[in-house]
Amino acid sequence: MTMTETAELENEGDAFRDECGVFGIFGKEDASAVVTLGLHALQHRGQEAAGIVSYDGRQFSVERHVGLIGDSFTKQSVLDRLPGSRAIGHTRYSTTGGEGMRNVQPLFAEFAGGGFAISHNGNITNALTKQRELQQRGAIFSSTSDTETLLHLIAMSERRLFVDKFIDAITQLEGAYSLVGLSGKKMIGARDPLGIRPLVLGDLDGAYILASETCALDIIGARYVRDIKPGEIIVITTEGLESHFPFGPADSRFCIFEYVYFARPDSTVEGRNVYEVRKRIGAELAKECPVDADMVVPVPDSGTPAAIGFAQQAGLPFDLGIIRNHYVGRTFIQPTTSIRHMGVKLKHNANKSAIAGKRVILVDDSIVRGTTSQKIVQMVRDAGAAEVHMRIASPPTTASCFYGVDTPEKSKLLASRMSIDEMKDFIRVDTLSFLTIDGLYRAVSEPDRNPGCPQFCDACFTGDYPTMLTDRDGSDATRTLSLLANNG
Repeated sequence: MTMTETAELENEGDAFRDECGVFGIFGKEDASAVVTLGLHALQHRGQEAAGIVSYDGRQFSVERHVGLIGDSFTKQSVLDRLPGSRAIGHTRYSTTGGEGMRNVQPLFAEFAGGGFAISHNGNITNALTKQRELQQRGAIFSSTSDTETLLHLIAMSERRLFVDKFIDAITQLEGAYSLVGLSGKKMIGARDPLGIRPLVLGDLDGAYILASETCALDIIGARYVRDIKPGEIIVITTEGLESHFPFGPADSRFCIFEYVYFARPDSTVEGRNVYEVRKRIGAELAKECPVDADMVVPVPDSGTPAAIGFAQQAGLPFDLGIIRNHYVGRTFIQPTTSIRHMGVKLKHNANKSAIAGKRVILVDDSIVRGTTSQKIVQMVRDAGAAEVHMRIASPPTTASCFYGVDTPEKSKLLASRMSIDEMKDFIRVDTLSFLTIDGLYRAVSEPDRNPGCPQFCDACFTGDYPTMLTDRDGSDATRTLSLLANNG
């Protein structure tokens, strides 16, 4: 079975594809080993492939491999090929095809002034348009990644200094991006003007670090300094750190789904602890959608914090009525149709002794297509549950994401084509309820939000896209980049 076929099978489930993670360190011996640890902490953001680029003062070294970080980068022979005190890394899950090695990041290019590597989390929504313009000017693309567009824009900039070339290039981009780049003299970090994707600054014994989440700082014992600001370009050299703000002022529109699902529970993003936010989400869900029941059961693992919050608010017992097998990877080979249909039991199994005869509330973070939810509900019923109620710790997902998250086309999203009652019947639960968008905002400590001026990107729930979608294709809201593989 090819990776594409496996990905298509996995995409039948009810979980969004994870995004990508970026990490860089400047000024620490054995930098590649530190990057490896940082990428381990960010593994949840992408499990398809990973790469590291290091610089030892003379030359760049590049290693890119398919699979998990531990599959390749914990080998001493690999780390020995990545010498130097500066390195950046990337853990990847492509959101539109392009699984080949040529798309594994960091991408690296030799410019007239020297080498440059770049790691990207997000999606450039005008990359296809820019690519066509660049090709007309003679550019030759070697990957199908939207990130390569940035490299060509840098190369063709007429500005003199490299930082100015980078700024010139980045101001031509639309969409969501958190970037970490490495040249022979500097490490560069950047966030899009709305700060849709996360990026933080850390310090390890005087060495600067850029990372997608604070959990990557914790694993190496680094100190969190601050979040990179929306629209900020940060330049790190041996002389220190400087910031540039080339964009005009704009209100932040950080991705609210980072709190629902993507970020690791032990991370702090935009000043909020993710675990505590998810518990508040569960509590809000219990207030909005109460139901008579005997116990609260999470759909592991992403539904667990919200289920704890729900149980505490509702005064109901919390129990692990579903046990997850953590040793089933994304690339598990499913060779026959009969085995493939058993896929949900490869990852989850009902704890019969806990749920038999009980009225069960299942708490999950979201529903995408509904197929996996349907199988989990049936599993719980088969284990003897008297009733099965489902509560979803986010609003109905009615629109595709164009900012680096792999969501199906709008027409394949269950909530875009069914009412909640129809979804209830499809999933075969006794009751089904979702958190409201106002409840979600309350849970992330924005109780006084102005609906006309949202503080987050909530487009997957509301269809309110905060940026231009130049490459968006057609009326069915299909992928932003139908021909390019973005980076998650």
